[in-house]
Amino acid sequence: MGKVVVIPARPQPIKRLPRTSDQRYIEGQRLLVDAIKYLVRENPEGNREAVSMLSEHFRTQFRMSDRPPAP
Repeated sequence: MGKVVVIPARPQPIKRLPRTSDQRYIEGQRLLVDAIKYLVRENPEGNREAVSMLSEHFRTQFRMSDRPPAP
Protein backbone atom coordinates (compact mmCIF):
# COMPACT_ATOMS: atom_id res chain seq x y z
CA MET A 1 0.00 0.00 0.00
CA GLY A 2 1.16 3.49 -0.72
CA LYS A 3 1.35 6.39 1.71
CA VAL A 4 -0.97 9.36 1.51
CA VAL A 5 0.86 12.66 1.78
CA VAL A 6 -1.18 15.64 2.91
CA ILE A 7 0.14 19.12 2.26
CA PRO A 8 -1.77 21.53 4.51
CA ALA A 9 -3.04 24.69 2.87
CA ARG A 10 -3.58 27.91 4.78
CA PRO A 11 -7.22 28.96 4.67
CA GLN A 12 -8.02 32.15 2.82
CA PRO A 13 -9.55 34.76 5.14
CA ILE A 14 -13.17 35.60 4.37
CA LYS A 15 -13.65 39.26 3.58
CA ARG A 16 -16.77 40.46 5.32
CA LEU A 17 -18.58 43.37 3.79
CA PRO A 18 -19.98 45.96 6.16
CA ARG A 19 -23.71 45.72 6.69
CA THR A 20 -25.78 48.50 5.29
CA SER A 21 -29.21 49.35 6.58
CA ASP A 22 -32.02 48.96 4.10
CA GLN A 23 -34.78 51.45 4.89
CA ARG A 24 -37.50 48.96 3.89
CA TYR A 25 -36.02 46.41 6.27
CA ILE A 26 -36.01 48.89 9.16
CA GLU A 27 -39.52 50.05 8.29
CA GLY A 28 -40.64 46.41 8.47
CA GLN A 29 -39.22 46.18 11.99
CA ARG A 30 -41.03 49.36 12.97
CA LEU A 31 -44.29 48.05 11.52
CA LEU A 32 -44.06 44.81 13.51
CA VAL A 33 -43.34 46.69 16.74
CA ASP A 34 -46.30 49.02 16.13
CA ALA A 35 -48.55 46.01 15.47
CA ILE A 36 -47.45 44.35 18.73
CA LYS A 37 -48.03 47.58 20.67
CA TYR A 38 -51.50 47.95 19.17
CA LEU A 39 -52.51 44.36 19.95
CA VAL A 40 -51.30 44.64 23.55
CA ARG A 41 -53.08 47.95 24.06
CA GLU A 42 -56.43 46.78 22.63
CA ASN A 43 -56.83 43.37 24.29
CA PRO A 44 -53.76 41.92 26.03
CA GLU A 45 -55.31 38.56 26.99
CA GLY A 46 -57.28 37.99 23.79
CA ASN A 47 -54.33 38.82 21.53
CA ARG A 48 -51.71 36.89 23.50
CA GLU A 49 -51.18 34.26 20.78
CA ALA A 50 -50.93 36.88 18.02
CA VAL A 51 -48.40 38.89 20.03
CA SER A 52 -46.41 35.73 20.71
CA MET A 53 -46.34 34.84 17.00
CA LEU A 54 -45.28 38.36 15.95
CA SER A 55 -42.69 38.51 18.71
CA GLU A 56 -41.19 35.17 17.65
CA HIS A 57 -41.02 36.35 14.03
CA PHE A 58 -39.36 39.59 15.14
CA ARG A 59 -36.74 37.77 17.23
CA THR A 60 -35.83 35.24 14.54
CA GLN A 61 -35.94 37.30 11.34
CA PHE A 62 -34.14 40.54 12.19
CA ARG A 63 -30.57 41.34 13.14
CA MET A 64 -29.93 42.81 16.57
CA SER A 65 -27.51 45.33 15.05
CA ASP A 66 -30.19 47.03 12.93
CA ARG A 67 -31.23 50.42 14.23
CA PRO A 68 -33.80 52.85 12.91
CA PRO A 69 -32.36 56.06 11.48
CA ALA A 70 -31.91 58.95 13.86
CA PRO A 71 -34.72 61.51 13.60
